[in-house]
Order: sequence, then structure tokens, then C-alpha cells
Amino acid sequence: MSRSDLNLFVIFDAIMQEQSITAAAQRLFMTQPSVSNAVARMRHTWNDELFVKQGRGIKATPFANQLWQQISEPLNTISNAVNPVPFIAAIARRTFRIALTDGMTSVLWLPLRKMIEQQAPGIDLHAVPFRGDGEKLLLSNEVDLVLDSYQGNNKLIHSQWMSDFTFVCVMRPGHSLAKQSLSLEKFLRAEHLFVSLSGDAQGAVDAQLTELGKQRRIAMTVNSFSGAFPLLAETNLICTLPDAATANAVAAGLVIAKRIPINLNVIKIYMAWHTRQHRDPALNWLKSRIDKIYAQTITHRASFNDE
Repeated sequence: MSRSDLNLFVIFDAIMQEQSITAAAQRLFMTQPSVSNAVARMRHTWNDELFVKQGRGIKATPFANQLWQQISEPLNTISNAVNPVPFIAAIARRTFRIALTDGMTSVLWLPLRKMIEQQAPGIDLHAVPFRGDGEKLLLSNEVDLVLDSYQGNNKLIHSQWMSDFTFVCVMRPGHSLAKQSLSLEKFLRAEHLFVSLSGDAQGAVDAQLTELGKQRRIAMTVNSFSGAFPLLAETNLICTLPDAATANAVAAGLVIAKRIPINLNVIKIYMAWHTRQHRDPALNWLKSRIDKIYAQTITHRASFNDE
């Protein structure tokens, strides 16, 4: 293999990581026309379009994604062995794309931003919507991390357990059920708000109720956790949510939390990343900070208001 072929792989790898020709050029200290010329040579040499325009950015073709799966880790291993680059947070410039729900965003984003302002002002964090598609997002390099209920056994993806969440039932403080113990009968008679990230109008609660031969009334659905609390604060709806996602709203007095009258499995929260970045010092720095902040944050969960 010629040196020019190796250079193309290096440029190709940078474009795939940055998802941008301009950002790849800046990362490689090259001009944008030089990188564009290299892309033209790649297309001719590898007989594939490789990158197509998508909005203001670019999208890799299936061939490009498959090729990158094969070369990214060996390239990183060689680069780190030959020319390891230390990560210095105070002067680093990097953008990380993290897939998470808005519930996890409400838990992590503020303390993460405060930490970054103090320790790494050049680091940018971009939230990517998570809808249970963490494996796809990591394999296609659309994100650097997944922070949520990732479940998978793909050998290309590493994961780290972070915590277990349980479910609570939340409602406005003036709700007729707020001063009562929440029995199953009262739970079933209430009008329920359901947070559906996928658009489906049934979830774990409904599956458990079906096993009991019961059914609840889902009077309204919403597609974000943050959108639930204004509704709950001013209506007679009740909602079953992960406990950590409710802590801020409970602390602010918007809602109260009560134990749910059915047994639901806990939600296992993971941090997941692709093997191509397993030895990335910048990502490892970020993971360690997230791990620490998360451990501190989830200790402040919603307290119960039960009779």
C-alpha cells in the first residue's frame, strides 16, 4: 500500500469522526480544498460516493460506514502507539455528541456545563435525541456516547452500568390523590399522562397491568419528559416516570411523587461507546467526569409524599 493510500485513510477517518469536511480539515491542519480533493481521490479509488449532502452536513454511505468499521480501530491503535497525544482539558477543543433523552438531559446537562466552564472551556456538548436506537447511533458514528437504558451485546460496543432507576407516580400538590395513599384502584381510576418517545401509547406500566387483567386510561401523551411537568402542574393528570427524572420538578414544588401500586422492573442506565474510541483520551476524560457527576446527581432523587 502506498503512502498516498494511507493518507487517504487518515483523512477519511477524520471526516467520519467529525461528520464534516470543514471540521476534518481543521483537525488535520489542512485546507478545506485539500480535503475535498482527497475525497475526490477516495471516490475514484474506492469506487463509491462515500459522502452525500444531508441538510447542512454530510451523511456517510453504507460502503463508507462498513469501511470505517474495519479501519478506524487499527488506525487509532497505530496513531496512539506511534504518536500518543496527551489530552489537556484546559486547552482542548472538541465537540462530543451524546445520545440521551430529555429526562437524562435534565439530570446531567447543568452540572456538566458548570464543570466544563471551570475545567475545559473549549469542549462543546451536543445532545442527540435517544429513542432506544443507541446501537445504531454508535455504529454509524452519529454519537460518541449513549447515556440511557442501552441494551445490546454487539462486540463493537462497550458499556458501563451507571445506576438503576425505579418508577414513581407524580401529580400536582393540589391533586385529589395527593393527600391519600395510592391504591391500585385509585391509580386505575385516575387520568394518566404518558411520556412516549416513540409515539406508542403503551409502556411498561400497561404491560404489567395487562398481566393483572387491568387497564388504565391514558388521557394524554407527550413526547418529552420536560413537556410533562407543566401539564401535571396545572391539570388533574398523573404520570408514572423514572424517579431521577422527577427530582428537579419535585424540589421546585411543581409536583409530588408517590410510590406506584404495581411492581415494575428497574431501569438500568448505561454509558455506552464504540470500540473505535475505547482508547480516546478525550472521551475517556469526559466519561470519567460524567461518571462522577452522575453519581453525585442521582443521590438527590425525588422524595415520596405518601400517606
